[in-house]
Amino acid sequence: MSARFGKLGWVWLSVVVFVIDQVTKFWFDNNLQMWERITVIPNVLDWTLAYNTGAAFSFLAGASGWQRWLFTLIAVAVSVVLVVWMKRLKADETWLAVGLALVLGGALGNLVDRVIFGHVVDFILVHWQSSWYFPAFNIADSAITVGAVLLALDMFKSKKPEEEVARD
Repeated sequence: MSARFGKLGWVWLSVVVFVIDQVTKFWFDNNLQMWERITVIPNVLDWTLAYNTGAAFSFLAGASGWQRWLFTLIAVAVSVVLVVWMKRLKADETWLAVGLALVLGGALGNLVDRVIFGHVVDFILVHWQSSWYFPAFNIADSAITVGAVLLALDMFKSKKPEEEVARD
């Protein structure tokens, strides 16, 4: 049975990421004014409220609105690919499944924002004193980043002896 469904059992992690992402975005959207800041760690971390109509680092945020639907289409396509990929994973590909599940949960979290509101709600602001600021982000973005790192690490893991023989 598990061979038939690959690593789809890890979709629960996608659901957890999605729920935490949506709950935190809802809270910040309803409790902070735009650009209001709450210091968490002085000179390093603040909560804030920001809307991003673009993609990562506000890419295409200044466009006339068509980018909303482009990024929606991309997120849907990526989500479908991730689910199919997870279904095809083998029993020993757990870390790859975790990475894919994190990316899926994050993609779905930002997709819902984009479709419903036309923007993604961001609220985590990392900075150094008042001289350097990383663009605001959210739980979905964090999950996508951690998932992408796991996918990259999986590419570099050592090959099993039978894989080495098969290539020769």
